[in-house]
Amino acid sequence: MPPLKELLSDLPQQYDLTGGDGASITAPVVESADEVQPGGVFVARPGASVDGHDFIARAVERGAAAVVGQRDPAALGSLLVPYVRVENAMESVGWLASAYHGHPSRRLVVIGVTGTDGKTTTSTILHSIMQAATGGRCGLISTVSAVIGDETLDTGLHVTTPGAPLVHALLGRMVAAGLTHVVLEMTSHGLAQGRLNGVAVDAAVMTNVTHEHLDYHGTFEAYRAAKGRLFAMLGESARKPNIRKLAVINADDPSADYFAAFPSDLRLTYGLDHPADVHGSDVAHRPGTTQFVARGQGIDGLFHLPLVGSYNVRNALAAITTARGLGVLRETLQQGVVSTPSIPGRMERIDAGQPYLAVVDFAHTPNALATALVAARELTGEGGRVIAVFGCAGLRDREKRRLMPEAAAQLADFTVMTAEDPRSEPLDHILATMAAAAEAAGGTEGQTFIRVPDRGAALHAACQMARPGDVVIACGKGHEQSMAFGATEYPWDDRAALRAAIQGDPPRTLPTAKA
Repeated sequence: MPPLKELLSDLPQQYDLTGGDGASITAPVVESADEVQPGGVFVARPGASVDGHDFIARAVERGAAAVVGQRDPAALGSLLVPYVRVENAMESVGWLASAYHGHPSRRLVVIGVTGTDGKTTTSTILHSIMQAATGGRCGLISTVSAVIGDETLDTGLHVTTPGAPLVHALLGRMVAAGLTHVVLEMTSHGLAQGRLNGVAVDAAVMTNVTHEHLDYHGTFEAYRAAKGRLFAMLGESARKPNIRKLAVINADDPSADYFAAFPSDLRLTYGLDHPADVHGSDVAHRPGTTQFVARGQGIDGLFHLPLVGSYNVRNALAAITTARGLGVLRETLQQGVVSTPSIPGRMERIDAGQPYLAVVDFAHTPNALATALVAARELTGEGGRVIAVFGCAGLRDREKRRLMPEAAAQLADFTVMTAEDPRSEPLDHILATMAAAAEAAGGTEGQTFIRVPDRGAALHAACQMARPGDVVIACGKGHEQSMAFGATEYPWDDRAALRAAIQGDPPRTLPTAKA
């Protein structure tokens, strides 16, 4: 196991050490005092609601061999273990975790995928292609799960990029399992909070950048810059033998030039609407599949994607372009695309014998909702309607409460507005804001939309009005397994709830789900 001084040697920021650097680190680097194991490192960092420095004594009691923090050691009292003072403890975690696990990302070809929408789908398609290209030696870390060989691990309830200690632990397990590549989904929160620090990136992929997370980032420019950290990592990461640093950019996105400005060895673009290195065309929809042609970079072929929706063609093009940039041949690209597994909560069909189509989708941003509703329209029968069920989260970007109802007013035939993680905000206030936005966009309450605060009852209401040829689409929760009311995450699965609603026995969101 590495000595403390070895973990500190890769820190890109200056530090002051008291207590000596000879401690032997025999357990992982963690950010929670309750997760400290004897011989491990506790990183004390300020958080949104609590400060890790207040738990240093508990971490030492549990056996921490060293502590990293930002406070002056004189203000901490007597410490019996080495203390490393850094300027930004949050930024240090990834580097320390990487060193503890032996820098596993330096022994893998790492493909990072970021963007507002489509990250998980693009990552899944790309993983399927790279599995075909490597003979099954590609791992995956997404906001849905981590895949290591034949093993699939959950990555959380409400999910973003996992914390840095878990990211590097998973990469270490992949190296130990003999994997050679990994596809790593990278969220703006994960990038901005340094959870990907220490990851040696070889390929950076951008799906799109639209309105999202402005409650956290403050401005669109700051949000885009957080995504840009992935592309900056290309120029900062360790180089690996015979691997070029690759940037893959959506030519149809207005931010394409911003991402193209980051240095890389090879830059490739993809798109449907604008000239691109890999261009998609001839999109055709089949029951349960989408067919398209991709051309460019030595690719000229027909692809069969077992996912529905025109927007998934762009996700597939992103994956195809990335894999092609890594040297994968056309036949393997086609094999990987057609082998893409279904993705939990992404245009996932729920079949309980009903005469209409029922779908669950993770769409929780204005752009994602619009594209999901367009995809739902493509699935309707003759004269069929799109009936949408969704809400807007509490304590999150309030502008979405205007933009999402506007999209639904334009693209859905009927909307049921309901709970979606209201947290500590009054649900009736959220729904009132959404209703006002829908009316401003031309909607009429009672005719084109209704408010049903309980999500289970809302799904049931949508199913009760559906008829043959219609599509009922529940958006916003997707694969997630919880619903946040107050400060508590309660078990909730939209897929199970929609199935129950179809069968006439909808679960209540919660006994406390009140308007």
